[in-house]
Amino acid sequence: MNKKPLIISTDPGIDDIAAMTISLFAKELDVRMIVPTWGNVALEYTLQNALNLEKFLHTKVPVVVGANQPLVAPMISAASVHGKTGIAGFDFEEADRSLVKPGLAATVMAEEIKNSPEKVTLLGIGPLTDYALLFKQYPEVKKNIDQIVIMGGNIGRGNHSPLAEYNIAGDPEAAQVVFHSGLPIKVAPLEIGNKAHLTQDQMSKVKECGEVGNMLYSLFSHIHEPDGDPRIKIYDPTAVGILLHPEMFTLKKANVEIELRGQFTYGASVINFMDQENVNAEIATDVDLDQFSKWFIDSIKNSDQGRE
Repeated sequence: MNKKPLIISTDPGIDDIAAMTISLFAKELDVRMIVPTWGNVALEYTLQNALNLEKFLHTKVPVVVGANQPLVAPMISAASVHGKTGIAGFDFEEADRSLVKPGLAATVMAEEIKNSPEKVTLLGIGPLTDYALLFKQYPEVKKNIDQIVIMGGNIGRGNHSPLAEYNIAGDPEAAQVVFHSGLPIKVAPLEIGNKAHLTQDQMSKVKECGEVGNMLYSLFSHIHEPDGDPRIKIYDPTAVGILLHPEMFTLKKANVEIELRGQFTYGASVINFMDQENVNAEIATDVDLDQFSKWFIDSIKNSDQGRE
């Protein structure tokens, strides 16, 4: 099997930890680098969280330090949901910096993409700052990128503001650059994460998946949803699901623009399914929950076995 080369931009974050874990052990993927960026919490924490996860998983994928702030917008924080360090609920052993690859993220990503014999896929599960910088500084790399898969945006109401989802609201200008990159883009919006939830019984099955399962169970048990919803919603892993098993999802073509000037709508994703002449993304509008939950639990089992 030819594995898909993958670069992950992430702001771990509890659900980012799950998405990275699945990706690192997926037989279909070859994770070339992890680029922690500011996002759920500050860069100092997201960087250490990525390193700590790799130490826990016994993996050796290079880590490249990403952006420490948005392109234009003031920084926002989701520490109230994910805890001060981004990973409340599990005490990882602290890793050293031996996996950190020196250099600016855009430059290191560009070199990896240009030198790859196969086209590279980009997974964006945080604010899209680093991918925007990549496209602005090295537009020539686009010809060797297969697609971008994003967890972000919202069809209806948002979770950061009434009309804006957190990852896009974190850096709306960067998101607009990415959606205008001309590359194939698939999106797992907020609504898919809301639908792709696990029950407490299913979370108990996750807990039974060895040390990796116990780690993820502990993390997800400490998520505090602002709306008090007791269901365990699985956001970032839905993007990995779309990448690996798009058949689990209903995908619809749309034109996506990011609101950059609205006083009350700044950062909103304007997803227009009616404009089929200017399509720039495919949006997941539904998910087969039974298939997804089975895939998610099986992926955690696979990760635990791979870790050994």
